[in-house]
Amino acid sequence: MRPRRVRITGQKSLDEPPCDTRGMAEPIRVITNDALTDADPTPGMHRRRAFDAPGLWSGLVHTDAGSTSGWHHHGDHETSLYIVSGAMRLEFGPGGRSVVDAGPGDFVHVPAGVVHRESNPTDGPATAIIARAGTGVPTVNVDGPN
Repeated sequence: MRPRRVRITGQKSLDEPPCDTRGMAEPIRVITNDALTDADPTPGMHRRRAFDAPGLWSGLVHTDAGSTSGWHHHGDHETSLYIVSGAMRLEFGPGGRSVVDAGPGDFVHVPAGVVHRESNPTDGPATAIIARAGTGVPTVNVDGPN
């Protein structure tokens, strides 16, 4: 597959570099859907990593209709989810008795270290974009909440 070429404002031609990237650790890049890699397995969820950068993790999560993930937390990572399609229900707190529901267009913030599980209470698949800020292992599977 040929990379997409986009003309940047001020760029004279597509063959001209859009900016001087000398001294940059990495220039701006596009990660295509077919370049996503399987990541951080939790039963009931299929996570796909777009990229890691120091202090940042980004990717997608797909949850099948009627599926419920295993209990887990994200270590020292603050996590933001943007629900693209379907719905997500997150259970957390003592005994997993606290519940929030989110649908398309909603953002969900999961604080670092909060044990939770996600489910898709609908009859269609759910997809969310994930962004995590933190260090260490991004997903820790556990037996359940306290």
